[in-house]
Amino acid sequence: MASEFFVHPKKSLGQHFLTDANIARKIASSLTAYGNYRNVLEIGPGTGMLSRYLMEKKEFCWFGIEVDQASISYLHRNYPAYKDQVMEADFLKFPLHEFAGEEQVALIGNFPYNISTQIMFRMLAFRELVPEMVGMFQKEVARRIASPPGSKEYGILSVLVQAFYDVELLFNVDPGVFMPPPKVQSSVIRCRRKKNHQLNCDEKLFFTVVKTAFNQRRKTLRNSLRSLKVYWEDLPPEMKGKRPEQLQVKDFVEITRQVQPVQHRDNH
Repeated sequence: MASEFFVHPKKSLGQHFLTDANIARKIASSLTAYGNYRNVLEIGPGTGMLSRYLMEKKEFCWFGIEVDQASISYLHRNYPAYKDQVMEADFLKFPLHEFAGEEQVALIGNFPYNISTQIMFRMLAFRELVPEMVGMFQKEVARRIASPPGSKEYGILSVLVQAFYDVELLFNVDPGVFMPPPKVQSSVIRCRRKKNHQLNCDEKLFFTVVKTAFNQRRKTLRNSLRSLKVYWEDLPPEMKGKRPEQLQVKDFVEITRQVQPVQHRDNH
């Protein structure tokens, strides 16, 4: 193909372009409009394989955010009606609150695997604006986000996402539908914000408690959380002897409520 009509995937950007129209259509159809949003922001549209099916959905207003200049030029050329809706920006630095204003916005994309975890943390930072997310992840990362307590995949990302969102593993995707094919299996997940997503504790401190516990996941909570000065006396006696992967979200909320407010702590 002439370079005018072809975007070369860049390894530095973690680009693996989706080439299967059926998979793209299936991903686009996974958005449910849960939370009554209209705006849909696609992260890394690349060559627009997924974008075209989102554009067809008249109940949504599609926007794309892309860092790759070659992809932006391709999208401008092939989808001229949407030229003003393609934004050149890094989603990890993008002021979503300025873009959304007073409205809610869904996130969707075939996410670059090297920043997919960071995308989730960014979503959590703007959780008041994002009622729904549908994304393609490396299978192991998708399992980690969706895994329940007690499993070896259960960790920081599991607890923090599940504290505010209901997570569904939708379907797996083989490497052969990408160009170039990744060396791993992929999975698509959907996150829908819980109707009651306010935690009954200091939410910033909750993040700190979860991260501190899992940063020393082999230790019991009594030892891993020693720096936070928890009033264990007001919690079930067996809790301090458990390891973080044994706790549910509500358990971390209860621990957070019993942390002595000695000083302001940053959410790392």
